Amino acid sequence: MSQIKTALFFLTLLMGGLQPVQARQVALRVVTEELPPYNMTISGKLTGFSTEVVEAVLAQAGLDGAFQSMPWARAYETALHDENVLIYSIARTPQRDGLFKWVGVIAPAQWGLFSDRTRNISLNALEDARRYQIATVHGDVGEQYLQSRGFSVGLNLQSSNTYAQNYQKLKRGRVDLWVANAVMAKYLARQAGEPFDDTVTQVYPLTDIGRNEGLYMAFSARTPDEVVARAREGFEQIKRNGIYEALKKKWL
Repeated sequence: MSQIKTALFFLTLLMGGLQPVQARQVALRVVTEELPPYNMTISGKLTGFSTEVVEAVLAQAGLDGAFQSMPWARAYETALHDENVLIYSIARTPQRDGLFKWVGVIAPAQWGLFSDRTRNISLNALEDARRYQIATVHGDVGEQYLQSRGFSVGLNLQSSNTYAQNYQKLKRGRVDLWVANAVMAKYLARQAGEPFDDTVTQVYPLTDIGRNEGLYMAFSARTPDEVVARAREGFEQIKRNGIYEALKKKWL
């Protein structure tokens, strides 16, 4: 009998020890890049439409996260390999589909190849772009998309760390084309005090980038499913209670 009591005692200890682990608050690391107006650092604070959406989702879900902005390639690698990482403003592609735990589309995005309007560049097919120099962001979906179709960094792709750098490259004539999404391109033009429609034009749409759905928030594969489920429900709640639409009106 004493052996049974002893076994039950240790079983109770074991179960008691497991409960705090299951219930404890997961410390999330939240990573992204400088991608205005979705995510951008202003006066030392990370803000923007996507940032405020993610903050609202986490608050609704009762989750805490430490936000960091960094070059996209580093953010992507962090989310790819580390545990308890949330990455946002990320396009969902077939190549990425099984690498992350996806929450949902948090922001609209329409991808394309853009040029300075004064260049009068015309493309009838993507193949026509091979003879031009194209500005890309290192490791981002636009660069990955073009590489998957035979374009190469150092040959016809010029890779930088930020979209703002690439916009300046385009304006200064250092590149011929710029792969970007329209929301961000228009924002950067406005910030530069330049009327977008008079200075930059889309010369070729890339409608198959990221399923043409928009930008997501997603968790690293090594994040507990419970955390992902709470975030998904939090996202649905801010869409139901009007917070998402209010943020959209504020930023876009």
